[in-house]
This record gives sequence, C-alpha cells and structure tokens, in this order.
Amino acid sequence: MRLHGEASKEKIQEVFGEFIGEIYQRPPVRASVKRRLRTRRIYYLELLEIEDRNVLFRVGCEGGTYIRKLCHDIGEVLGCSAHMRELRRTRAGPLTEEDNCFDLYDISYYCSLWKEKDDETQIRKIVMPMEKALEFMPKIYIRDSAVDAVCHGANLAAPGVVSVETEIEKGDTVAILTLKGEAIALATALATTDEILRMTHGFVAKTRRVLMPRGVYPKMWRKNSSV
Repeated sequence: MRLHGEASKEKIQEVFGEFIGEIYQRPPVRASVKRRLRTRRIYYLELLEIEDRNVLFRVGCEGGTYIRKLCHDIGEVLGCSAHMRELRRTRAGPLTEEDNCFDLYDISYYCSLWKEKDDETQIRKIVMPMEKALEFMPKIYIRDSAVDAVCHGANLAAPGVVSVETEIEKGDTVAILTLKGEAIALATALATTDEILRMTHGFVAKTRRVLMPRGVYPKMWRKNSSV
C-alpha cells in the first residue's frame, strides 16, 4: 500500500484493527461486478514492514474482497489517502503458494515427459483434480442412481442423498459428490444439515454449476422425475 501522506506505525496498526471483522465494501469503478454495497470479512491484517510511505502487510479475507478498495478505505481513515501498489496472492482456499505454484520451465518439462515418454508422474503434481479446490466446501454425497440427473442440471432431491459431511446452513454453497468422492456439481443448499437428514422427499439443493460430464454414470432416471 502506498500512502499519500505521513502516518506513524502506531496509527497504521490502530487503523488496521478497525478493519478486522465484517466490513462494508462497494466494488471500485473498474470491477467485474455491480457496484452494490456488500459485506466481506477480514480475518487478519498483519503489518510486516514500512519503508518511506510504502506499507507492506498481509491480509486474510473472505473471497470477493477487493484489496485495492481496502487500501483506499484504510487511507481514508488514516486521513492521508492511499492506493494499492502491488498485490501478491499467497493462498486461495486450500491452494497455497508453497504447494501449488510452479514455474513455466517446470510445466514445459513435465509436459514433455508426459507426451514423449507417456510418464504422468510429474505432471500429476501440477494438474490436480478439481476436488482439491473443493476441500473446504461443505459436501453432500449422493447415490450413483442420482448422479446423471444432476449432471443434466436437475436439482437434488432428498431420496438421492446418502450422507452430509459437514454442517450446512440454508443458502450455503455446497459441493455434490459421488460416493467415490468425485465432484458432480456446485449447488445452493435449500435446507440445513439436520433438515436434510430428516427429509424423505422434496429438494435439498438447487444445482448451480455442473462439473461432471453427462454419461459418466449410467442414466437411471425418467424425464420429469425427481432425483
């Protein structure tokens, strides 16, 4: 963050403390979403270094937080204005910079091993299954007989559910998986975990994004029927 005026280390740390927790943000003018006021959660703001008017800090935040807007708002509270000078993303969900970043030389070399020697060992360290990105997401496991219908965009009905892995609240984004742990779709929960476990009919999740191609599991449903 680049400050437009002077501010002491103590003042910066004090203001950082005011931004930890739930904050209001309106996306900047140049953004890919509508400029509606919304809330985002800041888990921590750690001051690392100050050099002249450059402030290096680490922030842990909820997805969808605009760091350039955060820098601007911190500058406003400091009374000297500020802007984001540089951003480095070190983690996104379960994917970390230490374990999941590779340079182009490694990628090129591992690809050549795969193509020339049919050796997938190294390339599989880079190209990970999509389930890795869903590691922290609440999950619903469903019967094999329900898979293909969800792949066609059907909402998930209670009879198709086998188990629920973690606590789910109504409105949460959940991952729908096969009994083998294969990702089928992302959905919006229409009921809580306790309600899902008690339900014998009706829809428990609204399918939002299908991840698995159709036909991977055999079709075991009729048109206009529930999953």
